[in-house]
Amino acid sequence: MVTTLYAEPDKLGPLATKVSAIHDPVALRTLLLRELASAVQVIQDAAGAVDRGAADAVHEARKALRRARAVLSMVGAALPKREARAIRRELQHTRRSLSAARDHAVAPETLAQLTLDDDELATARRILDNAAAARPTRAELGQLLADGATRAAAQREALAAALPQELGWDVVAAGIRSVYAEARRARRCGKRSKAGFHTWRRRSKEIICQLEVVAHHAGPRIAALRDELDEVAKAMSPAVDLIMLREFVATHAEGIAPDAVDQLVATIDARLVEVMKDARKAGRDAFGLKPRRFEKRLAKAVERDLLEPRVDAEDRSADEIC
Repeated sequence: MVTTLYAEPDKLGPLATKVSAIHDPVALRTLLLRELASAVQVIQDAAGAVDRGAADAVHEARKALRRARAVLSMVGAALPKREARAIRRELQHTRRSLSAARDHAVAPETLAQLTLDDDELATARRILDNAAAARPTRAELGQLLADGATRAAAQREALAAALPQELGWDVVAAGIRSVYAEARRARRCGKRSKAGFHTWRRRSKEIICQLEVVAHHAGPRIAALRDELDEVAKAMSPAVDLIMLREFVATHAEGIAPDAVDQLVATIDARLVEVMKDARKAGRDAFGLKPRRFEKRLAKAVERDLLEPRVDAEDRSADEIC
């Protein structure tokens, strides 16, 4: 692999050249472990912020856990398969433990966005009344988040111990390509499968997290690629919320006539078909490349970003003042 250098210009000419962390095997390992440590810190902070806003605390923790999984996928090829599976399983278990709290927060908002007749509204109210009894308390959420932070911290230590001391960009690029390939397959399955559609969105969000990390150490072309995929993920969100709502209704339908539940689910499904179709259309171009072609696009964007001079904001400000 050719190491890419970028210049640090001065008015009198280049001061020096500096190897990007992306192409420094030791620095790349360090920055990815730092990203994972940052995610763990967010979860720990969320555990202490439950009293100030339970829904926000859960949301931030789940985002951090997704970021942790994204980092793991970037380095998975450098890990023993057994170790990678064990870490991924623990992170997945921790995120799922917070799913019920997330559903309780989102379900009322998603129901409110549907056009329901009087009978369906009555059914929806009964569903929410049933769900209220099962809503986790703040104390329970605080404990779940604290436990999650402990488990995530343990996985960070396990990853640091298992990861080689040097980590090549080719490993990271292959990890991103692998997640893209999973997302692309899931998009195809998502034409008819709700589970496939949900997987497509999860993998897409992971790629977005990965590209955020790379963009911070590369430049605007990677950021633009990240934004392109983020727009697709936003288009998926309404469908994912409706998929969750279907499960939420089934879970909390106790004591409600089956016909009434079926009628509400049919209305949810009618809307779900529309938004799934719209989201798949929105993602057609972004996921049109084969995985190897996507990896080449990624590598080319990194190379072009790093070949351009990088000027710090402070330097630009100083130039403007002068």
